[in-house]
Amino acid sequence: MSTSIPEAILFDLDGTLVDTAPDLAEATNALRRHHGLTPLPYGKIRGQVSNGGSALVTLAIGIESGSTEHDRARQYLLDNYEKSVAVHSRLFEPLDQWLDRWHSASRLWGIVTNKPRRYTLPLLDALALTPGALLCADDLAVRKPAPEPLWEAARRLNVAPQACWYVGDHIRDMEAAKAAGMTAVAVGYGYISEEDDYQQWPADLWFETCKDLVDALTAFH
Repeated sequence: MSTSIPEAILFDLDGTLVDTAPDLAEATNALRRHHGLTPLPYGKIRGQVSNGGSALVTLAIGIESGSTEHDRARQYLLDNYEKSVAVHSRLFEPLDQWLDRWHSASRLWGIVTNKPRRYTLPLLDALALTPGALLCADDLAVRKPAPEPLWEAARRLNVAPQACWYVGDHIRDMEAAKAAGMTAVAVGYGYISEEDDYQQWPADLWFETCKDLVDALTAFH
């Protein structure tokens, strides 16, 4: 896999481009309070954010997916999240500054996320983010780790998949990038559980901190 200068940078959203865990933690603990339980520590919730709403429900109240009670709890969590999707969420630093420069130079970038559009669009609006391509969980019949969302993002940017980097904080991001023929870039600052070692993911490049990632990306300006 080539790691030469990419024509486009594609990002996962939660835990890679934007730090959304604070608002999702608030929604998770709102579910806890609804069930008469005390709040969980932020760090414990943070590690599960990339695993989605069902994982947060299981963490919060111990009910696995596949039951009506779980589905109701998940909807309660998501309803609370939708009301405050961008209260505390911010771009990771210094990725925010790099993205301003990249975007100002009319360089290509996009977002491919497993987050549904109803939560993604208000978040991007609040942060004034305007990616050249945006693929959400409900845009296609499949989602990551399938490669189709990444291919569609590349198509919308009019670049070959091989000319793209895909940056993510979950093993499914690396699997999707590999399947799509993109350079797979793993970051260690995202929402990674304690038992997971991101350096063991099938990536082409690994960056421990957001600054490490930005230092590499800055070389492309």
